[in-house]
Amino acid sequence: MADKNERPIKVMAENRKARFNYAIEDTIEVGIALTGTEVKSIRNGKSTIAESYADSKDGEIWLINATIPEYLQGNRFNHEPKRPRKLLLHRKQINKLMGAVDREGMTLIPLKLYFNERGRAKLQLAIAKGKKLHDKRESEKKRDWSREKGRLMRARG
Repeated sequence: MADKNERPIKVMAENRKARFNYAIEDTIEVGIALTGTEVKSIRNGKSTIAESYADSKDGEIWLINATIPEYLQGNRFNHEPKRPRKLLLHRKQINKLMGAVDREGMTLIPLKLYFNERGRAKLQLAIAKGKKLHDKRESEKKRDWSREKGRLMRARG
C-alpha cells in the first residue's frame, strides 16, 4: 500500500498539439533549472509549453520560448516570463539527443511539465520528426474513424 506522504504526479502544462504535429520517436524525463518565483508560478497552473522547443548551446540543452508568467507576489525578485531555461541531463543523454537532432533531422519537443512524487519540476522531452500535411490528415482520419467506431459499438449494444 502507498504511503500517505507520497504525492501523485501533477501535470501543470501539456503540449497537446505535439502528437498531432510531430511523429514522436522517443521520450525522456529531464529536470529543469528554475528560480523560486518560477516554481510558485508553475504551481498556480498558468504556464504554457505549447510553442516551445529545446535547443543546444555550448554543450547544454535549453528550453526556449516556454512561458511561465510572473508570480504576483514576487516583487523585485520576479523572473522574466520567456527566458531560456536550462534542462538538467547527463552528458551521455545530451550527446544522444544532439546526435539524433544533427544526424536525423529530429526536433526536441516538450510534451509535459509536471511535478513528480518528490515535488521536483520535471519536463517530458520528446525526440520527434515533423509530420507533413498528408500525415496529419491521415492521423485525423484514424482518430475520426475510431470515434465513429466507438459510437457504432455503443449503439449496437
